[in-house]
Amino acid sequence: MTRKLAAILVADVVGYSRLAGADEDRILARLRTLRSDLVDPTIAVHNGRVVKRTGDGSLIEFRSVVDAVRCAIEVQTAMVERNIGVSPEHRIEFRVGIHLGDVVEENDGDLMGDGVNIAARLEGVAKPGAICLSEDAYRQVKARLDLAVTDLGKIELKNIAEPMQVYSLQIGTPQPSPARQVQPAVKMPSVPAVSDKPSIAVLAFNNMSGDAEQEYFSDGISEDIITDLSKLSELHVIARNSSFVYKNVTASVPEMAKALGVRYVLEGSVRKAGNRVRVTAQLIDASNGGHIWASRFDRDLTDIFAVQDELTQEIVAALRLNLTHGDQDRLAQGRALNVDAYELLLRGREQASAHTRTGNMAARSLAADALAIDPQYAAAQALISFTHVLDYVNAWSTDPEGSLRIGMDLAQQAVEMAEEQPNGRFALGMACMWNRELDRARAEVQQGLALSPNSADLLILLAHIQIFSGDPAGALETLDASMRLDPHHPEILFQFRADAHFSLGEYEQAIVAIEQRLQQNSQSETAYALLASCYGHLGRPEESRQAWEKALRINPDFSVERRRRILPFRNPEDFNRRVEGLRKAGLTTADLGPC
Repeated sequence: MTRKLAAILVADVVGYSRLAGADEDRILARLRTLRSDLVDPTIAVHNGRVVKRTGDGSLIEFRSVVDAVRCAIEVQTAMVERNIGVSPEHRIEFRVGIHLGDVVEENDGDLMGDGVNIAARLEGVAKPGAICLSEDAYRQVKARLDLAVTDLGKIELKNIAEPMQVYSLQIGTPQPSPARQVQPAVKMPSVPAVSDKPSIAVLAFNNMSGDAEQEYFSDGISEDIITDLSKLSELHVIARNSSFVYKNVTASVPEMAKALGVRYVLEGSVRKAGNRVRVTAQLIDASNGGHIWASRFDRDLTDIFAVQDELTQEIVAALRLNLTHGDQDRLAQGRALNVDAYELLLRGREQASAHTRTGNMAARSLAADALAIDPQYAAAQALISFTHVLDYVNAWSTDPEGSLRIGMDLAQQAVEMAEEQPNGRFALGMACMWNRELDRARAEVQQGLALSPNSADLLILLAHIQIFSGDPAGALETLDASMRLDPHHPEILFQFRADAHFSLGEYEQAIVAIEQRLQQNSQSETAYALLASCYGHLGRPEESRQAWEKALRINPDFSVERRRRILPFRNPEDFNRRVEGLRKAGLTTADLGPC
């Protein structure tokens, strides 16, 4: 055995006995899913080692307290999101204790000693969803992480001789019930009026399976219906990102339709039990509240693809659309037929949507499992490609350039597997853009838009390509078109608007867009870096330096030179203008981060 200093994290499930007593099989299944999709990938990303698990509890060793706290924050934050809409008696919540102390490592890898005991006692005093730190642990992270901390004072811990100073991090709490009020949307730039095409929003179908862990399935069905309808040039379809804003929201259909700027709303539910699935749906004319069409499908789970096809066709018939031959051909295209592979892909898409290193790893693993079942599953191949490209962009892998090469190859294969699928074109367009093949990237995205004219994601990617290609005015027009399809667009769109205005020399307008992004995501170092350059160009050096300091606090490794290497601007002067703004504020090479 050996004695060493280690960062120890102990966690357990709040009220596990009560949860297991109500339905032990279901709680065990939910915990297994959480471990495979969230907990274990997060531990791996933050260099943790699971020492042992004891039923609902875990003992984990980390190389540093910073890694341990970051891991705990990521898991607890994800659990808050997963518990939205889940009744209190069915929520899975974790308590976490973290301590830096002396431990003894046995020959089998087990850990013992005061370091472990104190972490376990800290976990015991943590509130549900909270993280408790000892003073020794807190000292290691207080200057390195932006934390909202409550000093609990000295607390007597069971079987610990002296009272200990304890600090608590409360990540957040879910709403008390599934119903929640619609939050006011962030004020957006004015958008031209929508054309007179029939317009529709597909709301997130309700999960009626009685198991919150099945949410990915009902969400996936809704998303696929949106994808199918988005292929129709005769229809204006609101993007998933915006229609899903109203998930579990107490608002009437007319209110939601008005907010999204549509006439028709599709709502429904999915009940999945064993090898059976029930899908109900109804199409509502929000102008008068009338039900245009409603149907229910009770099928074997293996028939879910036929259900989706029939549902889409019935919506088209109910709206009395005159489809072009191209629209008819696109709707007639086949889809994956293996339900197991499909479910894995749905879980992978859910993980990828988190836009975190952990979610990226989990998404790739799940998509790879889907591809192992169906080697010709182009959507899974496209998702794996996407995760490798993100590894390159965010330096999440040990060989970022290698990740980009893999992403390029896999995206090309995805297109070859199914040339008619827009997700392959998206993956290849994104990979080509980051590989500095801007003309090819644009061509791939335009082919994707020919296949899916209502794709807000493809439009945002096109705008990004236009910015790098030196066409910021065109990018702003493309972003306006994307916003018509996605009124509650992702906050990254504000970053692209800021980039476009910056390239046009419109620094005040760029600042407005950046501030709108920071209202939704205060942890974006790229937003603060561009903000610093804007202030520099406007002759406001103090504000520029403050913005730059915030960027480095969020990401101490942020490097201007790495950004220069990876951002694929066709004209190097477009990037140099960003550095010039920092220089005007008096920032030196030493201030601008490692090479």
